[in-house]
Amino acid sequence: MSEQKPPRYKPYNQPAGGWGAAGATAKVLLQQSVIGKGSKALLAMNQPGGFKCPSCAFPDADHRKKLEFCENGAKALAWEATQHRVTRELFAQHTVTELMAQTDYWLEQQGRLTEPMRYDAATDHYVPCEWDEAFALIGRHLQALDNPDQAEFYTSGRTPNEAAFLYSIFVREFGTNNFPDCSNMCHEPTSRGLPPAIGVGKGTIVLDDFEHAEAIFVMGQNTGTNSPRMMSNLVEARKRGVPIVAVNPMPERALIRFTEPQDVVQMATFGSTEITSEFVHVRIGGDLALIKGMMKVMFEREAQGESVLDHAFLAEHTVGLEALREDVLAQDWDEIVRVSGIAQEQIRRCAEIYIRSQATVICYGMGLTQHQQGSRLLQQVANLLLLRGNFGKPGAGIGPIRGHSNVQGDRTVGIDEKPTARYLDRVQQVFGFDPPREHGHHVVESIAAMLDGSAKVFIGMGGNFIHAVPDTERAYQAMRRLELTVGIATKLNRGHLVHGRDALILPVVARSEWIRTPKGEQFVTIEDAMSNVTASRGVLEPASDHVLPEVEIVCRMAMAALPDSKVDWAAYMHDYGPIRDLIAAVYPDIYAGFNERIQSLHGFHLDIPPRRRVWPTPNGKANILVMPGLEVNAVVDDPEMLRLATVRSHDQYNTTIYSYNDRYRGVYNDRMVVFMNIEDRLARGLGKEALVSLETISDDGVTRRIEGLTVLDYPMPRGALAGYYPELNPLLPLDYYDRISGTPAAKSIPVRMRAQVDLPA
Repeated sequence: MSEQKPPRYKPYNQPAGGWGAAGATAKVLLQQSVIGKGSKALLAMNQPGGFKCPSCAFPDADHRKKLEFCENGAKALAWEATQHRVTRELFAQHTVTELMAQTDYWLEQQGRLTEPMRYDAATDHYVPCEWDEAFALIGRHLQALDNPDQAEFYTSGRTPNEAAFLYSIFVREFGTNNFPDCSNMCHEPTSRGLPPAIGVGKGTIVLDDFEHAEAIFVMGQNTGTNSPRMMSNLVEARKRGVPIVAVNPMPERALIRFTEPQDVVQMATFGSTEITSEFVHVRIGGDLALIKGMMKVMFEREAQGESVLDHAFLAEHTVGLEALREDVLAQDWDEIVRVSGIAQEQIRRCAEIYIRSQATVICYGMGLTQHQQGSRLLQQVANLLLLRGNFGKPGAGIGPIRGHSNVQGDRTVGIDEKPTARYLDRVQQVFGFDPPREHGHHVVESIAAMLDGSAKVFIGMGGNFIHAVPDTERAYQAMRRLELTVGIATKLNRGHLVHGRDALILPVVARSEWIRTPKGEQFVTIEDAMSNVTASRGVLEPASDHVLPEVEIVCRMAMAALPDSKVDWAAYMHDYGPIRDLIAAVYPDIYAGFNERIQSLHGFHLDIPPRRRVWPTPNGKANILVMPGLEVNAVVDDPEMLRLATVRSHDQYNTTIYSYNDRYRGVYNDRMVVFMNIEDRLARGLGKEALVSLETISDDGVTRRIEGLTVLDYPMPRGALAGYYPELNPLLPLDYYDRISGTPAAKSIPVRMRAQVDLPA
């Protein structure tokens, strides 16, 4: 590997997308030596008969475009389809200690895993092992536990429905509901916060709603990096004159101006579309104050005799309006302005845009979910929509823009540490065993269990758990106390190097690769962020003859751990049709006729009752829920306190780092940076590009500090900072999370800044 180039910081003033995106796509295909097969795969990605993008969960555009991929989807595919290989020779050449000294980027660059590997403590090397040996080791460890709750079973969103469903059945027959999941760290407030309000923990919009919306609000989401295909919908809406309100502490390039790479005219003329009609530069954690300010405008105008609420809808479909009215009108305008950081005039403009619209979509990302009161904040988003009847009509609804492809599907088919009694009853009826009824662990609870010694085994179905979770140093300690860690993955990552006494790396078939079994070629299914379920068929040859599909890995783990199982695991290992029949049997309301319906070219849409103005809540109504006050995080009484939000770079997907560049923010060859308002920098006597350290403000007695961060001037609100995840995860305390959902509050970490070197201005 070549040495990293010196850091460079240069503002990016071009539109997002366009030739920059096209060039980046070509570069990454060349870098991974996949120009030929990568191009073939791109033509099949998100197309009928092809496979679903391994990156984000945004839906396909009804296949009206021959090319249905974006820059970051192409990067994800190139990383997956790479010609580079991790073989036994790499592990023979490097001890685990030596590999730990490498960067995450270097580890990923080594390529695809090719055969099962077992950790040998005597030599500190991973050594080859046979699949039978690996499954036997898993079986011995699981059977040796004092009770099933001593095992933690993690799932990444890349896992398809069939494997996730079987995984949930295997683990429940084993005897636990310990299902820490990647959604615990991102959109779990959606899953836990929305059901008490509207009855479902999912979004209610579909793609067609963008075509009928009269206003679109995008809150706490960097669309151009995290869901780039959504930019096409926003471009089309702006061309129709639809107001788009972007609410974010960071002005993001794609929500300012965007050139659609598939628009031949724009590309040829170097044109672009102005996306945002109103940018709301909210303080970190100020979204609740903004929402209450907008609702206050509405209630004030109602009090003056104007009819701005949908009274017929509210009367028929909701309860709780008067309590909300009382709470909102009691809020002081000066406090709303202070906490939100937004002038009253702009809040009133946003309210006017909302009131004038007869159909409004509100989309949001982790800028809303990753706070200490993230679940209750989302209930206020639902309240805002309910006030004008923005559910159950074209162009209206709530849209959580989820990150990882099939993270929502995993939840739908059973990956849930808090399963409902109805689901468990169905499992018992279909499979004949009594599943455990006690709630299991989410991610934060699983790490706590490792730290206190009550967890002994960790099995990770995909993902890079150790660098996705908070409190990195404590997480390292937790993982190293385990007796067995198992990483089921396509690429080498840090999670395989921070391991238990015994450890396995099990290589898996990738999303873009075909699955051929003794029963013939198989396909899997994926649920996107708008509840569409579609088939996914890989088109590339697997990276090695020694990688296995996830379904087979799950079945063979179950057979090794449960010799007296009531489930005929061997019957499902090579034929995925019967698995879908089982899913339909457990979920008859939404998955009836699964195998027949999935034959449709575009799959099918799962029923979302609020789209029909049906509310599956205990009282059968949409509940308008009150959240007192204006704060979504605990108030910190420290004059030096700054609020830090961890974010992704543009050349990143989750914990996967494609390069050290973040071109839209003007950062090249560096990730150890912190974005800061220039006035905050000058107030602290810091020179331009000064080196600083950040230390977490906490009362748990643990010192959390990161040094060597370069301060970059950026239009942040006063008192706000941003820096890259996962590098800044060590600053996020394990106990700093939303109590309803368990989601870490990564968007509002209280920190102090200290100068290391004060460079001249």
